[in-house]
Amino acid sequence: MSESIWCFEDVNLYQVLCPHKLKEYGKDHFEGFKKGDFIYFPEDASQSIFMVSKGKVKIVTYNGDGEEVVKAILGKGEIFGEKALLGEDKRSDYAMACMEPTVLCPMKLPDMYQLMRNNEKFGFSIYKLIGLRIRKMERRLEGLLFKDVRTRLCEFIKEMSEESGNVIGSEIIVPHFFTQKDFADLIGTKRETVTRLFNELKEEGIIDYSRKEIRVLAKEKL
Repeated sequence: MSESIWCFEDVNLYQVLCPHKLKEYGKDHFEGFKKGDFIYFPEDASQSIFMVSKGKVKIVTYNGDGEEVVKAILGKGEIFGEKALLGEDKRSDYAMACMEPTVLCPMKLPDMYQLMRNNEKFGFSIYKLIGLRIRKMERRLEGLLFKDVRTRLCEFIKEMSEESGNVIGSEIIVPHFFTQKDFADLIGTKRETVTRLFNELKEEGIIDYSRKEIRVLAKEKL
């Protein structure tokens, strides 16, 4: 697996979209954000797709009680705002930089459509990405409604291992950029609960972990 998280059918989206690969773009194409800066708000016009070049971006919404619901946390090589390609006129979520510095490569819709017309495999990968995002969101919402926190964490780790894990012997090495607070946000719990569950899974010999990777030792037990 390359540094770019989203890599379908041997199409590396970062290599395709990064302005360094597109001669018509200059260095001023990049947009920088500080931690906590909003990139867009609900009701903003959906005119661009964004690629994360550096840092992290959090996609959130708020429920009826005003509580934050984290839909995704994205790192280098991942895109967001992609619903604009499906005809979304206005944003429905908040996008926020959650690391400093966070650097983005924006791509206007006409440029994206042109890239997709010129590269059929790339266009297929974009639509495959959107479909995967929708399915993941459906599973996550189902988990929040019907599954306990340990099950949600185990399924999230299992999902990561299937998407980006490297099999080495009997282990699966899963590189990641999430903090334990990120894991907590993504499965709808508290950081302290995630810390306890990670320790439990380690003691049971199911995983081992460090700040940059998770080693899945017994996937069948997740």
